[in-house]
Amino acid sequence: MQGTTIGRIQPHNERAAAVWSAGGGDYDEISRGIADSIEHAVMRLAPRRGERILDLATGTGWTSRSVARHGATVVGVDIAADVLDSARARARAEGLSIEYHVGDAEDLPFDDGAFDAVISTCGVMFAARPEPAAAELARVCRRGGRIALTTWTPDGNVFEMFKVMRRYMPPPPNPAPPSPFEWGRIDRMRELLGHAFDLRFEPGVSYYREPSAEAAWETFSRGYGPTKALADGLDPTRRDGLRADFIAFHEGFRTEMGVCVPRSYWLAAGVRV
Repeated sequence: MQGTTIGRIQPHNERAAAVWSAGGGDYDEISRGIADSIEHAVMRLAPRRGERILDLATGTGWTSRSVARHGATVVGVDIAADVLDSARARARAEGLSIEYHVGDAEDLPFDDGAFDAVISTCGVMFAARPEPAAAELARVCRRGGRIALTTWTPDGNVFEMFKVMRRYMPPPPNPAPPSPFEWGRIDRMRELLGHAFDLRFEPGVSYYREPSAEAAWETFSRGYGPTKALADGLDPTRRDGLRADFIAFHEGFRTEMGVCVPRSYWLAAGVRV
């Protein structure tokens, strides 16, 4: 297994890199919470032995490990160096040979057509500049190659969770950056990728389960970069407010066994034209 290679992070993405790094190895618990949607994407991608496949925005490598178990040669890229340290350790523990690189989705360090397939599970949608990220995704996928992307919908419960956090964030710049949840609209996905891929879509629901709403707060405030960075930057009173609102949101999905939050997404699969 090769070590982590440092790619070029563009200046406008340096803060995002720090935010997504904040969760470190605990980000794997966030991936655990979307494992059902990851397996959906891997199944529709249908990786084959000997293929070279890119996992874009790999995080702690949950998706890359799933793809590698099918016998593919996998490369994982993420903007956050600290989470990749955990990805490497977890792959090594399973005896999986996966390359991991720090890289910017808007400026990938790979040749044209370098991959037989590209997968991104609720990852590339958070790129600051969607058009360059989509162009790079298409550039590194060979003609006849495949993609599989999962993206949260703009009317689902992940969006609602971000609305809870937004109340504690500073005002956005003017003009505001594009919402990542725009990737959860089919027409927007076609605008970004339809010229390069023959796309198909399938709806999905991922079920996030925890023993309690308090456990959801602990998972996100430790492992999810945007939540952790936000919480760590607040004064104690506002941090307590964020915690209370976050718990109250998840309490709305209580079952007799804990909490179970249905979170809607689209799976886009396509062939490079």
